[in-house]
Amino acid sequence: MGLCKISFCIVCVLGLVSVGDVAYAQDSAEDYVNEHNAARSDVGVPNIVWDNTVAAFAQDYANQRIGDCNLIHSGGGGKYGENLAGSTGDLSGKDAVKLWVDEKSYYDYNSNSCAAGQQCGHYTQVVWKNSVRVGCAKVRCNNGGTFIGCNYDPPGNYVGQKPY
Repeated sequence: MGLCKISFCIVCVLGLVSVGDVAYAQDSAEDYVNEHNAARSDVGVPNIVWDNTVAAFAQDYANQRIGDCNLIHSGGGGKYGENLAGSTGDLSGKDAVKLWVDEKSYYDYNSNSCAAGQQCGHYTQVVWKNSVRVGCAKVRCNNGGTFIGCNYDPPGNYVGQKPY
C-alpha cells in the first residue's frame, strides 16, 4: 500500500512539472509585452500595449512562413513596423524579444546609428516612442524551426529620427 502511494505521488509531481512547462512557455501576449516594456522603461519610453488586430496580421504572415521559416519581411501591409526572429529549433517569444533588445549595445543614441557592421534596427523598433501597439505570432515550421514576428503600430525606424 505504501508503495502505491509513493508511485502515485511521483506521477502527480511529474504531471505538475508538465503543466508548469506549458504555463511558462514564454509565448503569451503578456510575455511579449513585458519584454518590450522592460526595454522601453530602460530608456524612459511609455509602455506599449497588445493589439489583437496587429497580432492577427502577425499571425497571418507567420502562417505564410511555416513552409520555409525564411526571415523575409512582410512589408507590414504598408502600415506596420516589423521585427522577425527565427531558429532551427524552438525559440520562445520572450527570447526573440531579448535578441532584438540585445542590439542595444550596438546603438549609439548621439549619432542615431549602429556600430559599423552591426544591426540595431530591431532594438530601435522595440523602443520606438511613437509605436504604441504591438502584436506578435510564433509558428513551428515544417523544417522544425521557429518563426516569430512582431508588428508595430504605428511603425518606427524613420530615417533621421531618433527612437526616443
